[in-house]
Amino acid sequence: MTETNSGAMQVDPALVRQLAELLDETHLTEIEVQDGDRRIRVARKAATVQAATYAAPAAPAPATTTAPAPAPAAAPAVDPADHPGTVKSPMVGTAYMSAQPGAKPFVTPGQTVAAGDTLLIVEAMKVMNPILSPRAGTVTALFVENGQPVEFDQPLVVVE
Repeated sequence: MTETNSGAMQVDPALVRQLAELLDETHLTEIEVQDGDRRIRVARKAATVQAATYAAPAAPAPATTTAPAPAPAAAPAVDPADHPGTVKSPMVGTAYMSAQPGAKPFVTPGQTVAAGDTLLIVEAMKVMNPILSPRAGTVTALFVENGQPVEFDQPLVVVE
């Protein structure tokens, strides 16, 4: 962006396109850059419902049965980062398995998903970012729990 003699701003279309492409590549919903007095913000609405105030995640139910024990045994023996169907976190944030506390999770192991289906949400800086399935297939593993902090490039889900 630059300022003209008349005081009106001119927008650099190439920069806007570059930022929009970055949004698509990272699956973010908003980005803002600043260089001195120049500042530009590019945002788009997410395809899923975004909660402006997301309540603290519900406490997990106490494990009083032996049902949770088989889940770790079902995890793949190979490193999840090496699996071709692994969906990784595009950002640092907090993973949420459903749109709101107490709601049905977006996906569960064994569930069939279509390309573009929401697998989970990663909250980063109060923005709810849907993590979408890159392909159709079956969810074979979940590597995060509701309310768990996640790192950039951390394996989240395997879709085979």
